[in-house]
Amino acid sequence: MTTTPAPAVPLLTVAQLVAVMPGLATARAEQLLPHLLAAVEQAEVTTPLRLAAFLAQVGHESGSLRYFRELASGEAYEGRRDLGNVQPGDGVRFRGRGPIQVTGRANYAAASAALGVDLVARPELAELPEWGFKVSAWYWTKHALNALADARSFDAITRRINGGLNGKADRDARYARAKQVLGVSG
Repeated sequence: MTTTPAPAVPLLTVAQLVAVMPGLATARAEQLLPHLLAAVEQAEVTTPLRLAAFLAQVGHESGSLRYFRELASGEAYEGRRDLGNVQPGDGVRFRGRGPIQVTGRANYAAASAALGVDLVARPELAELPEWGFKVSAWYWTKHALNALADARSFDAITRRINGGLNGKADRDARYARAKQVLGVSG
């Protein structure tokens, strides 16, 4: 008797993605799902618990995958050396992009080196689903967020992504919804 090996990434359907992301149109979910699945495979988001944490975080950061560029201008990041914003205009140029809203010259440069694309010269590439999800997977991996997801340390994931607990109630609600949709207990 032969058995079929389990898929490397959790199965996620368009209907599940729409259920996890309030306000996400089905047509947009269909467009994004292949890029999202490639990203979670890249980041070794291989369990429903990891996937729930990933979806909750990117869902909060991107407004249910509707905004791949931060709505604020980015001026608040101007001169933020902790983000690597050392040149005039860096705050606006390197504002949050992609589903995880990667921010700052230093993150764009590191993602560029890791992914083989020049996001410093062309930061707008991170707004495209293909690159935005790749950048999100890179960030997830770089910050060892799978280990935190496995430990159910959701607030620690939020701190690594956001620097604090900004949007905690929304993130927690999204996490609960994603776990329910994906059949994760607890």
